[in-house]
Amino acid sequence: MHPVPHDEFRVASFRDLDTTTLYAILKLRVDVFVVEQECPYPELDGRDIEPGTRHLWVEKDGDIRAYLRILRDEHAERIGRVITVKQARGEGLAGRLMAQALDVIGNRPSVLDAQAHLTGFYGKFGFEEAGPAYLEDGIPHIPMIRAEPRPAR
Repeated sequence: MHPVPHDEFRVASFRDLDTTTLYAILKLRVDVFVVEQECPYPELDGRDIEPGTRHLWVEKDGDIRAYLRILRDEHAERIGRVITVKQARGEGLAGRLMAQALDVIGNRPSVLDAQAHLTGFYGKFGFEEAGPAYLEDGIPHIPMIRAEPRPAR
């Protein structure tokens, strides 16, 4: 009997990413945020390489299935680029990855800019709307904050 492959959670700074993993992460981000969502924008924004940035992902059999990054801003940790590969959507990977990210962040305040239809998802992790909706690349977004860390509902 062969062992059942399972999802593995990973976290790394930019300098600790091997080139194959980095390529897979960037390809996933471009495939979804630029191609699937039809938003031509500078996906490679220079923040991936900052010393305080942490990259978190889930892989299975060497394939990256979900990803997010945590940026260190002046007063909060910024979660962004939350993404799940199309074939794995609905499996709960983004939620498990968010929980992992909040463990990494610990008690520091955290912020994110949610696509408007996902505010309920982020609300499960203690994020609250922190400003008016705005358009980014034609997609409605809402700034959210998690000032007082609390467990997921």
